[in-house]
Amino acid sequence: MKIVFMGTPDFAVPSLKKLIEHHEVVGVITAVDKPSGRGKKIRHSAVKEAALDLGLKVLQPINLKDTVFHSKLEALGADLFVVVAFRMLPHAVWSMPPKGTINLHGSLLPDYRGAAPINRAIMNGETKTGLTTFFINENIDTGAIIDSVTCEIGENETAGDLHDKMMELGAGLLVDTVIDIEKGSVASKDQLESAELKMAHKIFKKDCQIFWNQPAKVIHDHIRGLSPYPAAFSLVSEGDFDRVKIFKTMITDRESGDNPGEIDSSKGKLYVQTKDFFLEILEIQVPGKKRGTVQSFLNGYQLSDSFKFLS
Repeated sequence: MKIVFMGTPDFAVPSLKKLIEHHEVVGVITAVDKPSGRGKKIRHSAVKEAALDLGLKVLQPINLKDTVFHSKLEALGADLFVVVAFRMLPHAVWSMPPKGTINLHGSLLPDYRGAAPINRAIMNGETKTGLTTFFINENIDTGAIIDSVTCEIGENETAGDLHDKMMELGAGLLVDTVIDIEKGSVASKDQLESAELKMAHKIFKKDCQIFWNQPAKVIHDHIRGLSPYPAAFSLVSEGDFDRVKIFKTMITDRESGDNPGEIDSSKGKLYVQTKDFFLEILEIQVPGKKRGTVQSFLNGYQLSDSFKFLS
């Protein structure tokens, strides 16, 4: 089959690379180039970099509703559109190919529809998640399910760890789905609707703050679900900085007192009281500095007896 691939971040790259081993990718649609970093250097998306390396035709529309873009897309003559981590498509685009448009989503649909399925699953303390392929329709992540695969979540696994594991697993699922579509052996099924569905809403800055009056496991899951990006943060009571980002923690069996946020920095380690148990901080970052170990943090800053994390 002739396929047009649509994607932007590194999560989509393994899918593109695996897809071209089996099918003809006649075009790649990705985000426009943007300035990035302090020097505002123009950077390509991860998918564009991969597509150029593979010698594939790349289109970067600003407006997906532009009729000129539609004409270029139609001229590619694709049988199927494949979407991995891209923008919401207008009807004129996703309805164009004769075999439809499919999407690879990082959850076991219908749970965790939305922009941040990997983060939200960990933040909610899930022990397993997965990936789903489905046919795109008018609404976000609601189309008929084609296939899925389950993925375990380790108790200390971060969103970054899970992201890397799932992008490889998803590439295999996607290729299997495309092969089934080509064979005509797909039996898709509608998603079940329920008031109890868990959603994967976009993460904003306010969602990243740590509240130490919660149980240690809730805080631990919150931190690892936001690591390494956008990263959980805690306000602090005093010092040369007003907050820190925290990337890795470990739940201890040491029971807390009645002062969530108070710390114990003895023996080169950093423990924080929560609602029930002390949480050990393993990786931390001060504004303007690089992420590092707690030992380097304690070596660089003399914390007063009144220093604490605030909620």
